Amino acid sequence: ATGHVREDYMLHLTKLAGAAGVALLMSSGAFAQVPPDPANPNEAIPDAMVQAAYGETINTENAKKVAAAAIAESKKRNWNGLCVAIVGPSGDLVYFEKQDNCQFASISISQHKARASARYRRPTVVFERLSGKGPFFAYLATLDDVIMSRGGNPLVVGGKVIGAIGVSGGSGTQDDVISLAGVAALN
Repeated sequence: ATGHVREDYMLHLTKLAGAAGVALLMSSGAFAQVPPDPANPNEAIPDAMVQAAYGETINTENAKKVAAAAIAESKKRNWNGLCVAIVGPSGDLVYFEKQDNCQFASISISQHKARASARYRRPTVVFERLSGKGPFFAYLATLDDVIMSRGGNPLVVGGKVIGAIGVSGGSGTQDDVISLAGVAALN
Protein backbone atom coordinates (compact mmCIF):
# COMPACT_ATOMS: atom_id res chain seq x y z
CA ALA A 1 0.00 0.00 0.00
CA THR A 2 2.86 2.36 0.77
CA GLY A 3 4.33 1.92 -2.74
CA HIS A 4 0.98 2.78 -4.36
CA VAL A 5 0.65 6.02 -2.33
CA ARG A 6 4.18 6.94 -3.23
CA GLU A 7 3.49 6.31 -6.95
CA ASP A 8 0.35 8.47 -6.83
CA TYR A 9 2.30 11.23 -5.08
CA MET A 10 5.10 11.16 -7.69
CA LEU A 11 2.56 11.16 -10.52
CA HIS A 12 0.82 14.13 -8.94
CA LEU A 13 4.15 16.01 -8.58
CA THR A 14 5.05 15.27 -12.19
CA LYS A 15 1.71 16.62 -13.41
CA LEU A 16 2.13 19.77 -11.31
CA ALA A 17 5.64 20.34 -12.63
CA GLY A 18 4.43 19.81 -16.20
CA ALA A 19 1.54 22.22 -15.73
CA ALA A 20 3.87 24.83 -14.23
CA GLY A 21 6.26 24.44 -17.17
CA VAL A 22 3.46 24.84 -19.73
CA ALA A 23 2.16 27.91 -17.88
CA LEU A 24 5.65 29.42 -17.86
CA LEU A 25 6.16 28.81 -21.56
CA MET A 26 2.79 30.28 -22.44
CA SER A 27 3.32 33.37 -20.31
CA SER A 28 6.89 34.11 -21.43
CA GLY A 29 5.53 36.50 -24.06
CA ALA A 30 4.61 38.86 -21.24
CA PHE A 31 8.29 39.13 -20.31
CA ALA A 32 9.56 39.57 -23.85
CA GLN A 33 9.31 43.34 -24.15
CA VAL A 34 8.59 46.26 -21.89
CA PRO A 35 6.78 49.10 -23.64
CA PRO A 36 8.72 52.40 -23.77
CA ASP A 37 7.94 55.11 -21.24
CA PRO A 38 7.63 58.44 -23.11
CA ALA A 39 8.42 60.34 -19.88
CA ASN A 40 11.81 58.63 -19.56
CA PRO A 41 14.60 60.56 -21.35
CA ASN A 42 16.64 57.34 -21.49
CA GLU A 43 14.14 55.88 -23.99
CA ALA A 44 15.30 58.19 -26.81
CA ILE A 45 17.48 56.39 -29.34
CA PRO A 46 20.27 58.66 -30.60
CA ASP A 47 21.15 58.77 -34.30
CA ALA A 48 24.88 58.40 -33.63
CA MET A 49 27.31 57.42 -30.90
CA VAL A 50 30.21 59.84 -30.77
CA GLN A 51 32.81 59.33 -28.07
CA ALA A 52 36.46 60.20 -27.89
CA ALA A 53 38.74 57.24 -28.52
CA TYR A 54 41.26 56.13 -25.95
CA GLY A 55 44.86 57.08 -26.68
CA GLU A 56 48.24 56.20 -25.26
CA THR A 57 48.57 56.63 -21.49
CA ILE A 58 49.71 60.04 -20.32
CA ASN A 59 53.40 59.95 -19.48
CA THR A 60 54.81 60.96 -16.11
CA GLU A 61 56.27 64.23 -17.41
CA ASN A 62 52.89 65.44 -18.69
CA ALA A 63 51.08 64.09 -15.62
CA LYS A 64 53.41 66.20 -13.42
CA LYS A 65 52.74 69.21 -15.66
CA VAL A 66 48.96 68.77 -15.22
CA ALA A 67 49.29 68.36 -11.45
CA ALA A 68 51.64 71.35 -11.18
CA ALA A 69 49.12 73.58 -13.01
CA ALA A 70 46.36 72.39 -10.68
CA ILE A 71 48.45 73.01 -7.55
CA ALA A 72 49.57 76.43 -8.87
CA GLU A 73 45.91 77.43 -9.34
CA SER A 74 45.06 76.30 -5.81
CA LYS A 75 47.96 78.36 -4.40
CA LYS A 76 46.90 81.37 -6.45
CA ARG A 77 43.47 81.12 -4.86
CA ASN A 78 44.95 80.43 -1.41
CA TRP A 79 43.24 77.02 -1.24
CA ASN A 80 45.41 74.63 0.74
CA GLY A 81 43.97 71.18 1.32
CA LEU A 82 43.60 69.46 -2.03
CA CYS A 83 44.66 66.10 -3.43
CA VAL A 84 45.37 65.79 -7.15
CA ALA A 85 45.41 62.45 -8.95
CA ILE A 86 46.37 61.83 -12.57
CA VAL A 87 45.42 58.50 -14.14
CA GLY A 88 45.81 56.87 -17.54
CA PRO A 89 42.84 55.96 -19.77
CA SER A 90 42.34 52.68 -17.87
CA GLY A 91 42.00 54.61 -14.61
CA ASP A 92 45.31 53.41 -13.19
CA LEU A 93 47.27 55.97 -11.19
CA VAL A 94 50.15 57.69 -13.00
CA TYR A 95 50.89 60.59 -10.61
CA PHE A 96 49.55 61.86 -7.30
CA GLU A 97 50.13 65.01 -5.28
CA LYS A 98 48.73 65.90 -1.86
CA GLN A 99 48.81 69.32 -0.24
CA ASP A 100 49.81 69.33 3.44
CA ASN A 101 46.34 70.23 4.70
CA CYS A 102 44.38 67.70 2.63
CA GLN A 103 41.94 65.49 4.51
CA PHE A 104 42.74 61.77 4.40
CA ALA A 105 39.43 60.87 2.71
CA SER A 106 40.37 63.01 -0.30
CA ILE A 107 43.34 60.79 -1.15
CA SER A 108 41.10 58.02 -2.43
CA ILE A 109 38.28 60.33 -3.56
CA SER A 110 40.59 62.25 -5.93
CA GLN A 111 41.74 58.97 -7.45
CA HIS A 112 38.15 57.75 -7.72
CA LYS A 113 37.12 60.93 -9.55
CA ALA A 114 40.02 60.61 -11.98
CA ARG A 115 39.37 56.89 -12.56
CA ALA A 116 35.64 57.39 -13.26
CA SER A 117 36.34 60.32 -15.58
CA ALA A 118 38.91 58.34 -17.59
CA ARG A 119 36.96 55.10 -17.81
CA TYR A 120 33.67 56.77 -18.74
CA ARG A 121 35.35 59.45 -20.91
CA ARG A 122 33.42 62.31 -19.34
CA PRO A 123 33.62 64.81 -16.51
CA THR A 124 32.24 63.50 -13.22
CA VAL A 125 29.96 66.55 -13.03
CA VAL A 126 27.86 64.78 -15.70
CA PHE A 127 26.99 62.02 -13.22
CA GLU A 128 26.28 64.58 -10.50
CA ARG A 129 23.88 66.52 -12.72
CA LEU A 130 22.10 63.45 -14.06
CA SER A 131 21.61 62.03 -10.56
CA GLY A 132 19.66 65.18 -9.68
CA LYS A 133 17.24 64.71 -12.58
CA GLY A 134 15.07 62.19 -10.78
CA PRO A 135 14.27 58.51 -10.64
CA PHE A 136 14.99 57.80 -14.31
CA PHE A 137 18.69 58.24 -13.49
CA ALA A 138 18.74 56.15 -10.31
CA TYR A 139 20.54 53.45 -12.32
CA LEU A 140 23.74 55.55 -12.17
CA ALA A 141 24.36 54.36 -8.62
CA THR A 142 24.51 50.77 -9.93
CA LEU A 143 27.29 51.39 -12.47
CA ASP A 144 30.76 50.21 -11.54
CA ASP A 145 33.14 52.84 -10.24
CA VAL A 146 30.88 55.88 -10.79
CA ILE A 147 31.28 58.85 -8.47
CA MET A 148 28.64 61.55 -8.63
CA SER A 149 30.81 64.46 -7.55
CA ARG A 150 32.47 67.08 -9.70
CA GLY A 151 36.24 67.40 -9.85
CA GLY A 152 37.13 64.63 -12.31
CA ASN A 153 37.88 65.64 -15.91
CA PRO A 154 39.27 63.74 -18.89
CA LEU A 155 42.64 64.67 -20.34
CA VAL A 156 42.23 64.73 -24.12
CA VAL A 157 45.03 65.20 -26.65
CA GLY A 158 44.45 64.98 -30.38
CA GLY A 159 40.84 63.97 -29.76
CA LYS A 160 41.89 60.95 -27.66
CA VAL A 161 41.52 60.38 -23.93
CA ILE A 162 45.02 59.90 -22.54
CA GLY A 163 43.92 59.98 -18.91
CA ALA A 164 42.07 62.11 -16.42
CA ILE A 165 42.61 64.36 -13.44
CA GLY A 166 40.71 64.08 -10.19
CA VAL A 167 40.76 66.67 -7.41
CA SER A 168 39.27 66.40 -3.94
CA GLY A 169 39.52 68.30 -0.68
CA GLY A 170 37.47 71.42 -1.30
CA SER A 171 33.87 72.02 -2.22
CA GLY A 172 32.77 70.37 -5.46
CA THR A 173 33.12 73.67 -7.28
CA GLN A 174 36.64 74.25 -5.90
CA ASP A 175 37.66 70.73 -6.89
CA ASP A 176 36.35 71.28 -10.43
CA VAL A 177 38.03 74.68 -10.87
CA ILE A 178 41.39 73.18 -9.87
CA SER A 179 40.83 70.10 -12.00
CA LEU A 180 40.06 72.23 -15.05
CA ALA A 181 43.23 74.28 -14.45
CA GLY A 182 45.12 71.00 -14.74
CA VAL A 183 43.30 70.10 -17.96
CA ALA A 184 44.24 73.51 -19.44
CA ALA A 185 47.94 72.74 -18.94
CA LEU A 186 47.83 70.20 -21.78
CA ASN A 187 46.49 72.69 -24.33
